[in-house]
Amino acid sequence: MDEISKLREEIEQAAMVVRGGGVILYPTDTVWGIGCDATNPKAVERVYSIKRRADHKAMIVLLDSVNTIEKYADGVPEVAYDLIRYSERPLTIVYDHGVGLAPGLLGPDGSIGIRVTGEKFSKNLCRRLRRPLVSTSANISGQPAARCFADISDDIIKAVDHVVDWRRDEPAGTRRPSSVIRLTESGVIDILRT
Repeated sequence: MDEISKLREEIEQAAMVVRGGGVILYPTDTVWGIGCDATNPKAVERVYSIKRRADHKAMIVLLDSVNTIEKYADGVPEVAYDLIRYSERPLTIVYDHGVGLAPGLLGPDGSIGIRVTGEKFSKNLCRRLRRPLVSTSANISGQPAARCFADISDDIIKAVDHVVDWRRDEPAGTRRPSSVIRLTESGVIDILRT
């Protein structure tokens, strides 16, 4: 099977699981992630449970395009589009007001972290789903992020409904978490992680 056919097959399998309310383990533009339909509250609850993470610690969502940001965040300042366009590495932006998402994804103040992914698998999966995808690092809360598939614990692998086969052989240390900034409606930027 050629690479394009394999990618399509992987996307279809993952999309079927996510649409059915399942949780997947998948490669992103940064580290390996645990994901689900970001509009499905029950699936989001399962992700928190798998990570053993307090539900007041918000998770981020991935989108396939800047054109859909305003569908999931109110009051997006124009500078957000420039920051995304010119960032040299993946950038997660925390916006003041998340909308249209599972409530468990929002911070206590209603904020939401969103990253537009350019990575082949995650971008095409979001496009196929036509909805945002939860993206949280594939680790138990408090442990190091999984920079490659080999870093993921068996506990995580066994807890999800589907493990994507794409990019499993990627060498260790080639990926790292995104930069994270908070961007207020008025355009004030607060750097949360470089």
